[in-house]
Amino acid sequence: MLKKRIIPCLDVKNGRVVKGINFIGLKDAGDPVELAKAYNDGGADEICFLDITASIEARNALLDVIRRTAQQIFIPLTVGGGVNEPEDIGELLRAGADKVSINSGAVRNPNLIKEGAKRYGSQCIVIALDIKSSVNMTSGWEVYVKGGRQATGLDALEWAKQVVSLGAGEILLTSMDADGTKAGYDIPLTKAIAEIVNVPVIASGGAGCLEHIGEVFSKTKADAALLASLLHYGELTISQIKSFLKQEKIPVRILENILLN
Repeated sequence: MLKKRIIPCLDVKNGRVVKGINFIGLKDAGDPVELAKAYNDGGADEICFLDITASIEARNALLDVIRRTAQQIFIPLTVGGGVNEPEDIGELLRAGADKVSINSGAVRNPNLIKEGAKRYGSQCIVIALDIKSSVNMTSGWEVYVKGGRQATGLDALEWAKQVVSLGAGEILLTSMDADGTKAGYDIPLTKAIAEIVNVPVIASGGAGCLEHIGEVFSKTKADAALLASLLHYGELTISQIKSFLKQEKIPVRILENILLN
């Protein structure tokens, strides 16, 4: 079995890491470069760096911060925000990203996924799905864009299948209903998406304790768990999380120089 990944998520606004609940009420959580380095040194498997206002304000992700972050870490870095053209993907990769996350731009122009995968390889293309429950959708879930502010009318399961068929190499799945609530990952949503695609799925939104992280791995086919609040505010460390997962017989990567209790 492939080892499960723990991925800290750095949501950035105006050069600072922020965190909210249900995508609103944002609070400052620190410097992105410092946090990324601390997580790298602490045993994170990857870092996810999202400029959460880039799409809204029609600007690219903060390339200078990305460059400085990439210089400090030695694990894969996924970057997203304001990706609308294939050239945007290349720019982020040249700045130091290993993978590029796309949401609004892919909904607006699905061919962006195909072209990006063709130019840079599917392994670089991560499609971010911001999903909210909806009685109007066949599956019960709808895709949102613009940082969770705009409904698309797209059914979550159908869109997930489409993005993979176009060349997406990974899905970053965020439950807007669970985001920041610390009530647990959206297990039904994560299970449904992970079972209909043949690419890795990163579960995001709602982690509040160690048991929630174990649950998303034991009850779904998620390949990775994205974390923000629990790590940013020091409630848990990556070593504590991995120690717990190891005890639960969930395979994780353990760094030799980090002692697990």
